[in-house]
Amino acid sequence: MKIYNVLTTEFALNDLELGRAFYAKTSQELGDYFFDTLVSDIESLRFYAGIHLKEDEFYKMFSKRFPYSIYYDLLPNDTVRVVAVFDQRKNPLLNYEELFSRA
Repeated sequence: MKIYNVLTTEFALNDLELGRAFYAKTSQELGDYFFDTLVSDIESLRFYAGIHLKEDEFYKMFSKRFPYSIYYDLLPNDTVRVVAVFDQRKNPLLNYEELFSRA
């Protein structure tokens, strides 16, 4: 079994913080739960990178508990680069444009 290194970009970390802030408006615990859940989803890429649907040049993994998707690509040296963590309730065209502006 191949084990990947996971690199999370500043853009993706910012996406996580925006999501945490959104859910923390309801309760701080929910914001923390969101963050922990998405980080766990991202960490699972160490083992499951490359099995998800590929849209253009990025793979797309859905979060298990929240309406968010994680976009990543595979780099040399068995590295996964997480590029974005997007709320799927937003206009998909806006997510798509922002995703490719980060590439």
